[in-house]
Amino acid sequence: MQNQGEEKRERAILIGLDADIYADTEKCDDSSLDELSELLSTAGGDEVARVIQHRASPEPKTFIGTGKARELAEFAEQNDVDLAVFDNELSPAQTKNLEDILGVRVIDRSTLILDIFASRAQSREGRLQVELAQYKYLLPRLTGRGTALSRLGGGIGTRGPGETKLETDRRHIRRRIAKIEEELETVMRVRGEQRRGRIRREIPLVSLIGYTNAGKSTLLNALTGSDIHAANRLFDTLDTTTRKFPVSDTASVLLSDTVGFIRKLPHHLTRAFRATLEELLHADLLLHVVDASNPEAEAHCAVVDDVIKTLGADNIPRLYVFNKCDLLSDTSLFSREKDTVCVSARTGAGFDELKSEICRILSLSSRRTEFDIPYSKSALIDILHRDAKVLSTEYLDDVIRICAITDDRTYSQITKQLGGDSNGQL
Repeated sequence: MQNQGEEKRERAILIGLDADIYADTEKCDDSSLDELSELLSTAGGDEVARVIQHRASPEPKTFIGTGKARELAEFAEQNDVDLAVFDNELSPAQTKNLEDILGVRVIDRSTLILDIFASRAQSREGRLQVELAQYKYLLPRLTGRGTALSRLGGGIGTRGPGETKLETDRRHIRRRIAKIEEELETVMRVRGEQRRGRIRREIPLVSLIGYTNAGKSTLLNALTGSDIHAANRLFDTLDTTTRKFPVSDTASVLLSDTVGFIRKLPHHLTRAFRATLEELLHADLLLHVVDASNPEAEAHCAVVDDVIKTLGADNIPRLYVFNKCDLLSDTSLFSREKDTVCVSARTGAGFDELKSEICRILSLSSRRTEFDIPYSKSALIDILHRDAKVLSTEYLDDVIRICAITDDRTYSQITKQLGGDSNGQL
């Protein structure tokens, strides 16, 4: 029984088209509908039934064919269905025609993902990016829908701009799009200034990427001791979060979490999140986090690799981090792969190896060295305390003898100031 005040969960049919003309990335199969069902549940709905229609090509008027649409209309009426969710993207005309036949609201995968994003965005930047994506998606759908959009305001697929005046003319919406894009350009300029400051300080940026719900936020929390909200649900993180992460006694990197990817991610959504995703293009290393316990792990890797290529970030060094390895009985398959580590964000297993790999790829090696610093150059001591790990300090008659663990950059800086002289590596 539904509790008083509890929002009613909508009952939905999941529908997909497996057309011969589709590329592999567009095809609908059981795994694709499994994911669509999880998206529906995340948005607050329940699956009643699922249907995969096989055709040579989409039917222009109703996408799945008028006969199949009428068959589903009968099922919807008999089973108290509120919503039909299509795994493929529909045109505005197809959506209207299907609603007329089915007698229920019709949305597609893109609308469902946008609805989830609207409920997840927390920061102003995140809300702006989601709003921009929704307006760009809905703008062409104003044409031919007449007053249909004035019904928006309750249910899955109606959050965000759907609760505002979408029935106003297109000029108003275009002005709002231009305003949002202007504000996001300001965000990108601020990010650029922050990036230049990071480069001046020579702090490497490492970005976490991966399929949605692979455990990126949980891993960031475990590695940096942060308490960023992380939950076992799709698209739990939309806003970029960056934390300092010590990878050795002398070296640290900036570890940045990003929005997760998913198959058939709407192109307008990728474009709207340009301000966030642009950070990937300036990363020194990408940590591709994979849920090793997921049977679709290989397919998820392919989706992320494709998005990375689309963004133009495929030339950046990449380390595959297979997470949740504590749930596997055998990890030898992953451990034999090059540029691959197996970790568990829950137990901390594999973290030392992960740090070592980051240091190796970014050439952040360290050494234990004894420096004899003349009193006239005592300012170098401040550099060692700031950029190295000082183990001991001994004040002798002519010099200050300091034993420290340094990275290559600090070592070169100190020895250069000392005229290429130190007591040597220990």
